[in-house]
Amino acid sequence: MNRFTGFTWQHYLDLFADQRMLIIVLDTLLLALLSSLIATLVGTMGAIGIAARKQKKVKSALLTLNNVLMVSPDVIIGASFLILFTALGISLGFGSVLISHIAFSIPIVVLLVLPKVNEMDSSLINAAMDLGATRWQTFSRVIVPFIAPGIFSGFFMAFTYSLDDFAVTFFVTGNGFATLAVEIYSRARQGISLEINALSAVMFLFALILVVGYYFIEQYSQSRRKRKSGKSTLGTEVMLP
Repeated sequence: MNRFTGFTWQHYLDLFADQRMLIIVLDTLLLALLSSLIATLVGTMGAIGIAARKQKKVKSALLTLNNVLMVSPDVIIGASFLILFTALGISLGFGSVLISHIAFSIPIVVLLVLPKVNEMDSSLINAAMDLGATRWQTFSRVIVPFIAPGIFSGFFMAFTYSLDDFAVTFFVTGNGFATLAVEIYSRARQGISLEINALSAVMFLFALILVVGYYFIEQYSQSRRKRKSGKSTLGTEVMLP
C-alpha cells in the first residue's frame, strides 16, 4: 500500500475470474458445513450420554477423554491424523480433512451443549413420559427445544473452527484438495496479491449479512413469543371466575 494511487474494482474482477480460488472457497464452505453438522449431531448425543451417567468417575473419565483434543496442540493432532491415515491406507483429500475436522469439532460441541443438558430439570422429562409421550417424542419435543441454544452455539463454533483451521488441515490434505487457509498460505510464500484482500472483504460482508439476518430473525422470534404468551395470559384471565 506504499504506492496507493486510488480505488479500483480490478482486484474483485480478478477474484471472480480465478476459478481455482472460487472452487476452493466453495470446497471450504462445504467442508465446514458438513463437518459442523456431523459434529453437532454426534456431540449433542455425546453430551446427553455424559449427562445421563450417574457414576461420577465414569462421567469424569468421559469428560477427560473428550478434552484430549481440546488441550492438544494442533500440530500434534495433525501429525497424529497423518500417521493414522497413512497406517490405515486412507488417501489424503476431502475425506481425510472431513474426518479430522469432525474429530476436533466434537469436543467443542460437547462442552457447549453439556451445560444446557445439566440445566434441564428431570421433572420435565418425567412429566412428558407420564402424559404418554414416547421416547422419541420426549427427545424431539422436550429435550431438543430446551437445549437448542447450546446446539446452535456448538454448530456455529464448530463451523468457525473448521473455516479457521490451518495446522491440522495442512497435514491431512492431499494434492488434489486444499482449503482456503492452506491456499492462502501457499500463495503467501510467493507474495500475496490484493486478490486475497478482495476475498477477505467479500467474506467479511457475507459474515456481516449473516449476523444481521440472524439478529432480525431472533428479534422476530422473541416478539412472536411475547405475543403468544400475552394471548395465553389474556385467555387465562378471561376464563377465571
